[in-house]
Amino acid sequence: MQLLKRMAALLLVTVILGGCTGKPDNIEPVTNFDLNKYLGTWYEIARLDHSFERGLSNIQATYRLKSDGTVSVVNRGWNTEEKQWAQAVGKAKFVTTSDIAHLKVSFFGPFYGSYVVFYLADDYSLALVTSYNKDYFWMLSRTKTISKDKLDHALEIAQKAGFDTSKFIYPKQTDNPLL
Repeated sequence: MQLLKRMAALLLVTVILGGCTGKPDNIEPVTNFDLNKYLGTWYEIARLDHSFERGLSNIQATYRLKSDGTVSVVNRGWNTEEKQWAQAVGKAKFVTTSDIAHLKVSFFGPFYGSYVVFYLADDYSLALVTSYNKDYFWMLSRTKTISKDKLDHALEIAQKAGFDTSKFIYPKQTDNPLL
C-alpha cells in the first residue's frame, strides 16, 4: 500500500509541475495507430528509473477499451519486498485523433500525463513509450522476454531518439514472482 501511495504522489507532482500532455522535442508519436491492436497486456522489458516502480518486478500494463471510448489502464508489478502485487488503475484518452499514438493518462481525477508511443513494431509486438519529457521511457513487449536482436534494435531506436540507454533498468519477468 505504501508503494501505491508513493506512486500516486509522484505522478501527481509530475503532472502538476510538468503540464504534461506534450511530447519531447524530436519525438513523434506513431501515426496510423490502431488502438484495437494495441489493447491487451504488455510486459515491461526496460525503463528509466522512477521511485514509483522501484522494488517491482513482473511489471505489466493492460489496456482495455471502455464503453465511453476511453481506455482503462491497469499497471501492476510484484513488490519483491512486500511479496504482493502493487497496482495502479487509470484511464487514457487521445490527445488529438485516434490514429496518432499520443494519449493522455490519468490515475488521479482531472490530472493527466502524456503517453507517447514513438516506436511500434509492425506486428504490435514491441513498443517504445515516453512521456512529456525524456525522463520517462518504457520498452514494452507482448512477451515477457525478447530476443537479443529485437532488444538491440529497440535500444538503437531509443538511443537515436536521445535516451541514455546506459541508464535503462531491466526488471525481472518470471512466471512465478516468488522465485
